[in-house]
Amino acid sequence: MKHAPRLGLTGEMVIEVTEENCINFADGGMPHVLATPWLVAYLEFVARDALATCLEENERSVGAVVEIEHLAPSPIGGKVTCRARVIHVDGPTITFQIEAYDEVEPVAKGLHKRRVVDVHRFARRVAKKQKPAGS
Repeated sequence: MKHAPRLGLTGEMVIEVTEENCINFADGGMPHVLATPWLVAYLEFVARDALATCLEENERSVGAVVEIEHLAPSPIGGKVTCRARVIHVDGPTITFQIEAYDEVEPVAKGLHKRRVVDVHRFARRVAKKQKPAGS
């Protein structure tokens, strides 16, 4: 790492709830709301982006742990603010407090850990798991 992330380092993004990031309940009786997998992805993205300024050119961060409580629905057209704040640094493992809220109430809260990895070492590890073409 260029420099260890400081406690309190924060990232934030605002997303709009659209048809594309909603759960579509098959029974037809439920309104379309922001899907939990998309919410988790946005929270991971904001943590990743906050950490990016601390990394060397050959480093990236990968998600390691996500613990989230999805507290409230967010309907189509709503704006959801996703925030990640560094609360602990243990070598290459960085822990974030994550939260999301819409214009009305808290939507999610939890913890997210990311691990800083060397791009080349990571690629070699992946390559070992890939089957040769034609096998």
